[in-house]
Amino acid sequence: MSVHLKSQGVIELSGRCGADDAEVLQHHLLAMSGATVEWSDCEHLHSAVLQVLLVGAPLMRGAPKNAFLATHIAPILERLVKQPLRAGEARVTRAPHVTRTEEDQVP
Repeated sequence: MSVHLKSQGVIELSGRCGADDAEVLQHHLLAMSGATVEWSDCEHLHSAVLQVLLVGAPLMRGAPKNAFLATHIAPILERLVKQPLRAGEARVTRAPHVTRTEEDQVP
């Protein structure tokens, strides 16, 4: 397992976080409202773990070792914390750097 309780209110993601870690992470996030996720030692996130982070929107601490996570995923997770959901609101995430071109347009 790559998900551990580091201290009170802090969940640590380390190494390669696989699909099995998603359920453990979700359990910890539900049990600790306002938890912080430390991911400085994270090298890989399975998409299931990423989905739990996107829905839970915990405060993320540190920068992951993986360049893709640090460059592309961390900014999305940081933005979610700054824009909390209101009751009954659905979360929609769109990459800020994606733009439409003429080829993308449907005739």
